[in-house]
Amino acid sequence: MTKYLEVLTPQNCQIIFIDQQPQMAFGVQSIDRQVLKNNVVGLAKAAKIFGIPTTITTVETTSFSGHTYPELLAVFPQNKILERTSMNSWDDQNVRDALAANGRKKVVVSGLWTEVCNTTFALCAMLEGDYEIYMVADASGGTSVDAHKYAMDRMVQAGVVPVTWQQVLLEWQRDWARRESYDAVMALVKEHSGAYGMGVDYAYTMVHGAPERVVHGERIGPRPAKA
Repeated sequence: MTKYLEVLTPQNCQIIFIDQQPQMAFGVQSIDRQVLKNNVVGLAKAAKIFGIPTTITTVETTSFSGHTYPELLAVFPQNKILERTSMNSWDDQNVRDALAANGRKKVVVSGLWTEVCNTTFALCAMLEGDYEIYMVADASGGTSVDAHKYAMDRMVQAGVVPVTWQQVLLEWQRDWARRESYDAVMALVKEHSGAYGMGVDYAYTMVHGAPERVVHGERIGPRPAKA
């Protein structure tokens, strides 16, 4: 169990995005789909900031599932996209080879659907590949709340570590004194972290006097109207 006490670092893990495709997302009912997409792209940008080896795999792109979110592909424009027929990514040798080539046993997973593609990959990768799986619960989705929940429960019982995308981001950053990634992380937080990001914007501009991060038109008024 000692390995599960280790925190994620930019040096000890890799990440895989499984079937983040529109037709798969259409079936998701466990999380708001726009929130899901925001979290997936935020996680991808976090991986980019910290140089995490990244695998992108898809299933039946042209016949059923559609193309991977362009916002995700834009983060990794040079990455190969590993196409499969199997619902279980572990059944595809290109996926196995990509994971092995990265040389890291901790695998962060974001995929659709939780109860099918994520679960089968996680169980097989742990059993047959001796990988440690960190399942990003809010950057994955199932066909119902129960489908997602019980799939997560099953995986946790098998030893999968449940995480959230922002947890992974901040685990990689770890210390705000790490200035080489600080500005990029803050920019990511402002764009993808909802209320937390709004709070950062507020603190920067209203407390610390930093300029607003966008150029906008002149602020006019107030000018009370005459009775």
